[in-house]
Amino acid sequence: MAKAEQLIELLKSHISGDDGRFYAVAMQVAAHEAQQGHEKVAQELKALIDLAKERQSAIRTQNAVVSFIQPKGELANLLSAEYTNVTFSQLTFLDGLRERFARIILEQRQQQTLSSHGLKARRKILLYGPPGTGKTVTASALAGELKLPLFSIRLDGLITKFMGETAGKLRLIFDAIRSTRAIYLFDEFDAIGGNRSLGNDVGEIRRVLNSFLQFMEQDNSDSLIIAATNHVQLLDTALFRRFDDVIQYDIPDSKQIEALIRNRLHSFKFKSVKWANVVGRAQGLSHAEITRASDEAAKQCILSGGDTTISERLLISAIDERKNSGFHT
Repeated sequence: MAKAEQLIELLKSHISGDDGRFYAVAMQVAAHEAQQGHEKVAQELKALIDLAKERQSAIRTQNAVVSFIQPKGELANLLSAEYTNVTFSQLTFLDGLRERFARIILEQRQQQTLSSHGLKARRKILLYGPPGTGKTVTASALAGELKLPLFSIRLDGLITKFMGETAGKLRLIFDAIRSTRAIYLFDEFDAIGGNRSLGNDVGEIRRVLNSFLQFMEQDNSDSLIIAATNHVQLLDTALFRRFDDVIQYDIPDSKQIEALIRNRLHSFKFKSVKWANVVGRAQGLSHAEITRASDEAAKQCILSGGDTTISERLLISAIDERKNSGFHT
């Protein structure tokens, strides 16, 4: 067994945070056990030391990356950064959409293979469709799948009333896109991508759109640029050819509605639920509204003091409440 002096030294180095000293003493203990003929104990100690070093290294790397991606200076007013654990397995899409995103992820993971054949991975994606259909969470899922930070562009910091200032800030964002590989989300994209021919927004916004078109054309970074809008009809037609993929989102169909509710309430039981009635009642609601209705049914079930069994009546009541709120699309 380890000597008292070694145990004391181990505790001292651990308390002081001296990892180097801690591992050195631990190795001395392992060597001592080997000398005493306790090979099994020595090997187990060595394996634990190696595992501890690996985990400590992983923690330091993660902390360094988190610190690195935090926007500094003027970028702090233009970008918000986060890491996400969302994956596509948690989302409910039509099979066609799921296949398209699987292709994007595969191409991103095989960039070097594609590059060796003179090809580029998809990395500029435009998402459009009604509110609450999953466009924003898609960006989170891409970041989660690819283990990349997610930067959301803050429109309140980007668009200003001073001429020339917004275009300059947009340049800062594209400099960040080039220097730090990540997912960059331009949500509510129609705010800067509006049609120039409409004549409503002149001056600053028109210059911003021209700048965006130029920056997109010149961008050859490794980052993914995701633009999302609820109003694709407002976008300038010149934007579409700057994107590698343009993906449409729709209100969920009957199959998706049932899948959404079942996935959201996976830890609950269902009692006498005729899914045709529930699905029929939920027609016209978005993914987000169906999710909120499911959460409401879950809360009512839990707070009623009963078990975790949800009835058809409870589901339909929660769905009707969403539909009668006046805010659904």
